[in-house]
Amino acid sequence: MISSTKVSHAQHSRQAAAPPLRTPAADILSRMGVRMAFAKDEEVYGQDETADLLYRVVHGAIRTSQVMSDGRRQIGGFYFPDDLFGLEAGERHRFAAEALSDCEILVLKASALRAAAGAEAYERLVGTATNRELDRTQDHVLLLGRKTACERVASFLIAIADRRRCDAVTLPMGRQDMADYLGLTIETVSRMLTQLQSTLVIEFAGAREFRINNRCALARLAD
Repeated sequence: MISSTKVSHAQHSRQAAAPPLRTPAADILSRMGVRMAFAKDEEVYGQDETADLLYRVVHGAIRTSQVMSDGRRQIGGFYFPDDLFGLEAGERHRFAAEALSDCEILVLKASALRAAAGAEAYERLVGTATNRELDRTQDHVLLLGRKTACERVASFLIAIADRRRCDAVTLPMGRQDMADYLGLTIETVSRMLTQLQSTLVIEFAGAREFRINNRCALARLAD
């Protein structure tokens, strides 16, 4: 039987090992895509808007979120440079996308990319991006359904560090974004971060700049 620790370590390795998308279709997207600038908190696309464009982060960070009928907000994910986002199974966006910081985004109609790259190359690019999105979604579901508050925060920090490929990270999102993503209150997130810092597992140089001092200990807490 495979232990939960081994599964979790495999998840972290998968996230860390994911290379930037480098395919013929991705190269065409880089050449043909329109570069658009978005200011912090500016909407890239809205919930329920038609999903006929592909988006790729050049610099900055993006969050996707959905406002539920009772007014609560659920964050779907965060996207960093080279990440493709805006992919949908249906014709409309289930989540809105907003800039977490000043961003530059490549934007191109999906139909234009498919025509320029060819169906096979296009499907390879979209398939790779979709598989990565599915992996992150599955990890998010596990985090929300099975982990304690401390485990959620530890998992989040190590996943972000893995995706940024560095143990010293400046978080583009604030505590409220973290809380909404993790299904916790902002007070609980702040308390868990204080506990992690007090044990010297992580160290915060400012409100958003942290360094992992003990990766093994953080991974154990994430398990």
